[in-house]
Parts: sequence; C-alpha cells; structure tokens
Amino acid sequence: MTSSPAIRPYRSEDREALDDICIRTAHNGQDSRPVYTDPGIFPVIFAAPYVHLEPELAFVLDDGRGQAVGYVLGTADTPRFAEDFRTQWLPLVADRRPEPPGAPSTPDEAIVQLLHHPERMVVGEVAAYPAHLHIDLLPEWQGRGHGRELMRALLQALQDRGVPAVHLSMVTANTPARAFYDRLGFHEIEVPDAGPVTYLGRTTRELDRL
Repeated sequence: MTSSPAIRPYRSEDREALDDICIRTAHNGQDSRPVYTDPGIFPVIFAAPYVHLEPELAFVLDDGRGQAVGYVLGTADTPRFAEDFRTQWLPLVADRRPEPPGAPSTPDEAIVQLLHHPERMVVGEVAAYPAHLHIDLLPEWQGRGHGRELMRALLQALQDRGVPAVHLSMVTANTPARAFYDRLGFHEIEVPDAGPVTYLGRTTRELDRL
C-alpha cells in the first residue's frame, strides 16, 4: 500500500538505504562514486555511527512505500559523541579501513583519516552549540520542503531533551546547501583555520521560523 511521503523515526531496516543516500550525496552534495575508490567510507563516518550510538535522534523521509530517501542524524552532545565514536564505534570498523601512514596522498586517504580522528568534531568555537547534525536527501527529493520537515523533527527532539543549540559543518563550496541552511535560520560561526568547511549554528527554539 502506498501513502504520502512522511517523516518518521529511523528503523534498523533503513540502514542500507541510509548508506546509499550518504554515498550519493557525499561529494559536495553530489554522488561520491565517480570520485572515490571506496565511497563506502562516507557512511562509516557520517551516517552509521549516528544510528548506532544515538538512533533516537535519527529521522528519515519515507517515500510512502517504506523506503528511506532522505535523513537527518544528530547527537545531543558532541564531545560525548566523539568519545563514544572512539571507544564504541571505531573498534567495530577500524580494521577494515586502517589509517594511512603519513600525510594523505589521495582523496580516499584524506577521508579515511577523518574516521580515525573523531576528536576533530570537538571545536571550541562551537561549544555553545553542543549538538550537531547531518542532513541529506536524494536529489530527486530535494527542493520540495522535505529537508525543512526533517530539520524540524530533529530540532524538536533536541529541544525536548533540553539542548539549547545545534551546529553543523558544511563544505564551503556547496553553495546550494548554504542557501538551504540560511533559509532555516542558521548563521555562520567564526572558526579560524576551518579549511574547506564552514560552521553554522542555530537555536533549537524558534521552530516557527522553519
């Protein structure tokens, strides 16, 4: 039976779909498969650990037939998440993707290095925004208001837990994503030497502005 697309909590059977969405949106919002030898590294870093460690803060866009076609994932406490990533998640996946020796020499090695350094998520300048998130939708589901609905679901869940604010980091070159976040009330947070990313934040309140 088919119904209308809707936001719902993540279920364990969504895991394969989440991996696919992550891979197909990981390269500046575009498909990572033409660029990376092992695009499967992206969900290992940016999707799977969130639903493993904090599944209650994961929501999906269901296409009406039970298939996840977008998601928002988050953590309520970034420093705690970084610690749990190292102690609980990394031991499950590190053997399959060992850290490259020395400085990364390929795009793949640069991403694998992120896996082995979860402490990179803890940035002093965003301490007042303790939660952080990742949101991705398949291209054909973008621009239809679903991203806004996903964001509202996560922000409400964070607000219900008493979390005052949330941040995210995005590749600065991804200008469509920046326009989306600007429309949802996110503002830039100044972080020196942030490299190719921009940090954005917003309160978990004022959801009527979404």
